[in-house]
Amino acid sequence: MKHFRLDELETERAANDGAYLQFLRERNMSAGLYALDAGAHDPQSPHAQDEIYFVVSGRASITVGLETTQVARGSVVYVPAGVAHKFHHITEDLRVLVVFSPPES
Repeated sequence: MKHFRLDELETERAANDGAYLQFLRERNMSAGLYALDAGAHDPQSPHAQDEIYFVVSGRASITVGLETTQVARGSVVYVPAGVAHKFHHITEDLRVLVVFSPPES
């Protein structure tokens, strides 16, 4: 078993001065914490893996392909591999748990 605490992951992510912290990598999946502050620009480009986003905190909009929706704490969004997607109109600091399958390369 591996066990993680969100507050510890956030501290580690902030100490490494990056928006993304991969904290788990296994044969069939990887997981990380993604952080974008209010008003920030999301620099993502399409990934070669399927993704699940679970919004831990914050508020924003996300566009996946041609669809846009608002997300907040508790929202879950699936993004198929290869599909363009971005968070935008981030009105509250956004913290998102990201699961990639297979693992992000």
